[in-house]
Amino acid sequence: MDDTISKPAVNPTISATEWAHESAVERPPVLLDVRYQPGGPAGLPEYEAGHLPGAVFVDMETAFAGPAGLTGRHPLPDLAVFGAAMRGAGVRSDHPVVVYDGGLGWAAARAWWMLRWAGHRDVRVLDGGLAAWTAQGGAVTTDVPAVPTGDFVPEPGALPLLDADGAAALARRGLLFDARAGERYRGEVEPLDAVAGHIPGAVSAPTMENVTADGSFLPAADLAARFAALGAAEATEVGVYCGSGVSGAHEVLALAVAGIPAALYVGSWSEWSSDPNRPVATGPQPG
Repeated sequence: MDDTISKPAVNPTISATEWAHESAVERPPVLLDVRYQPGGPAGLPEYEAGHLPGAVFVDMETAFAGPAGLTGRHPLPDLAVFGAAMRGAGVRSDHPVVVYDGGLGWAAARAWWMLRWAGHRDVRVLDGGLAAWTAQGGAVTTDVPAVPTGDFVPEPGALPLLDADGAAALARRGLLFDARAGERYRGEVEPLDAVAGHIPGAVSAPTMENVTADGSFLPAADLAARFAALGAAEATEVGVYCGSGVSGAHEVLALAVAGIPAALYVGSWSEWSSDPNRPVATGPQPG
């Protein structure tokens, strides 16, 4: 793919205040509601109960991930399925897209990452999601918009992607962040996968430390300082993994806000830990 597509044309996030202005123009960005809660209720009923005006619902687990299996709980989706879902939601290659979720930001970040990886240059996440919108007095509606079919065709490769071997190599030669909670990294608990611990050489960097109490990202300078303290200033390559490639996408987005490009290991711990031949480390990181 052309190198020019790898660089986003816009800031990767947009505030609720900025969205209030952009949504009022004659042809606003396509707005996707991707609300999703791991292990929780489906997002569609929440969308039907109230969403941002003009938003189209897209299911995170069927559009932005494939069926769970040996390659992880949220592997890459079939590109034909993903492309059809995006066109059905009105996504066009030459028109901006804004995505939001309930406020945690993980699902929105996965949608952002998928669209960017698949070649769309103008994608942003509504910082703080629906919660930020309603907190500033933004209206919600139950009206479902009629949107024209889009023309977006995925062209993968615009963002760097890691497989298990690539993640292992990056942990040795560069910097591989583990975006899960610290207790999962250390192997003290493991609520989802059969094996507890982390990829040897990975550095613990919980993605929830990238946001404020309301789920909005820390300022770019604060994020840059955080990642620099964790080794990003010296690293020539940075990668991220999590449990299944969802919260890891959130950390890749936080790194992008800080101006640091990073690769995502989509299979993440759910894939790594399913292979008994892969080494597992436990305990705090050295130093």
